[in-house]
Amino acid sequence: QVQLVESGGGLVQPGGSLRLSCAASGFTFSSYAMNWYLQAPGKERELVAVISSTGSSTNYADSVKGRFTISRDNAKNTVYLQMNRLKPEDTAVYYCNAYRGSLHRTYWGQGTQVTVSS
Repeated sequence: QVQLVESGGGLVQPGGSLRLSCAASGFTFSSYAMNWYLQAPGKERELVAVISSTGSSTNYADSVKGRFTISRDNAKNTVYLQMNRLKPEDTAVYYCNAYRGSLHRTYWGQGTQVTVSS
């Protein structure tokens, strides 16, 4: 069955760094664009970063540009989100998402909590 398993979340001080990982299985990972979303308490889920199926193209929300980097390793079926210079407002549950528009398919992970606090 399809699985997206996030890891790497935790508590970090402002200005610190975390790297999230999302391990995929049960589908052809290299054929899917991969996305990271966040959902802060009481707010809607929002798109943070996107990477194309080959990794050749990325895009970011304005709020994280220059601080976050999305990458993928298709040999390991894993997508990453390197988060630097973290701010308290980055506190949220971060979700991994796989998307293939041509098949109208999308899959979600269970989320990992990131808390930025001193």
